[in-house]
Amino acid sequence: MSTYKSLTSELKRIHALSQISGLLEWDEQVNLPENSGDFRAQQSSVMAGIVHREATNPKIGEWLSELSEDSSLSTQQNVVIKEARKNYDRRTKFPEDFVAHKAGHLSKAYHAWVNAKTDNDFAGYVPFLEKNIQLAKEEAAFLGQADNPYDYWIDCFDPGFNAETIERIFDPLQAELVPLVQEILQSSISADTSCLKGFPVEKQESFMRMVTSKLGFDYSRGRIDRSVHPFCSGCGFDTRMTTRFFENNPLDSLFSSIHETGHGLYEQGLPLEHIGTGLGEAAGMAVHESQSRLWENQVARSREFWNYWEPVYRETFKGQLAEVSGDNLYLAINSVSLNPIRVDSDEVTYNLHILLRFRIEKALFDGSLAVKDLPGEWNRLSKEIIGLEPRNDAEGVLQDVHWSGAAFGYFPSYCLGNLLAAQLWYKLLEEKPSILEEVTVGNFDTILDWLRANVHQHGQQYYAVDLTKKVTREDLSHKSLIRYLKERYLPLYTP
Repeated sequence: MSTYKSLTSELKRIHALSQISGLLEWDEQVNLPENSGDFRAQQSSVMAGIVHREATNPKIGEWLSELSEDSSLSTQQNVVIKEARKNYDRRTKFPEDFVAHKAGHLSKAYHAWVNAKTDNDFAGYVPFLEKNIQLAKEEAAFLGQADNPYDYWIDCFDPGFNAETIERIFDPLQAELVPLVQEILQSSISADTSCLKGFPVEKQESFMRMVTSKLGFDYSRGRIDRSVHPFCSGCGFDTRMTTRFFENNPLDSLFSSIHETGHGLYEQGLPLEHIGTGLGEAAGMAVHESQSRLWENQVARSREFWNYWEPVYRETFKGQLAEVSGDNLYLAINSVSLNPIRVDSDEVTYNLHILLRFRIEKALFDGSLAVKDLPGEWNRLSKEIIGLEPRNDAEGVLQDVHWSGAAFGYFPSYCLGNLLAAQLWYKLLEEKPSILEEVTVGNFDTILDWLRANVHQHGQQYYAVDLTKKVTREDLSHKSLIRYLKERYLPLYTP
């Protein structure tokens, strides 16, 4: 047991170091002065090298080897050993100079993406993206995955999945989702969002903090700031969220904040005593995304949620909502339309954006699509899958931050998370049939407690495939999501 304690103590120390690197990245997107990007790239490179050096210390390998022969370890302790072994074996195959070089380059690539998006200049971003793909393939090669680098990256974000298994789930989803989208869009009923104009940012932020606190986010162990692209980082001890505000699009900041709060609640719900080990880390990005989506969509877009919050919202924005009826407000909250921007799209059309990105990423990694040809292929697939073409690259191929950080294989997690969220939601309703009545009176504790017990407490004991089966007694599929979308939206858009 002394060896196990030595290992877990070291894992937690390394985790603390990695969180310092994470704070540098958070600060880069929230506070960094405009002309300080090059120096931040140096800082990120140095820190990445330090974390890598500590995480590949041979003594960790010695402890793992010793513990692999210890039959007295519990099931949970073996989870810690398994995850630590996987991470150690991966890291020891990466040369330190590669890790440091990659971190420095990704910092520069982020700023290149910001400039390219601002200036609608894809050509200026091409060399950075090409380098990111090259580095991603090199990393896969270090792990013996040179022949299937995209599968390697998918597994990094969601262990147990690869491109083939995802395709088997996505194909039937697309087959049912596309006609559902068309049915709703062809309805004679449409939401009027033009009434949502002139909402002061300060009041938006005040209302948002009220809502996210009520949902259970602990601001004594976290905070929310502003960034170009909303995100959540950190851990349960220090959870950092960001959002953005638009005076003429107040629902964007609200639902973005609720989305990130779902991520934050997951981080804060992981067992604090195990953070830094497999028992205190998130079970992949699909599970993470399921937590944010369940709060953002199943809960926060429900009629019951707004039965509770609408009076407060109206009191906060008296002038702006004076002429807006409750039905019109709720329809605006659940507006369905074609939008070229993923993060601005509604939950009915959202997954179409992920289907597009999945196909694009597969083509980039199998060599059938060159980076320089991305805009044309993006626009073609956008027309084919989503139903419209973006007006320019800024609202097309340059809209997302992920590729600037070489986060390839991440996008499928969003859709997988939506599928899992729907399955979890129906299981929650089955086990807690009064849950919507509780939401109507502003009680969100039962939802959070259920998620804590069924998802958060497990850490990495169960990844998405096994967690879905354990909690819902079903395999992950598109069926619950399609059911949910039909039950939520068809009554709204049926004359």
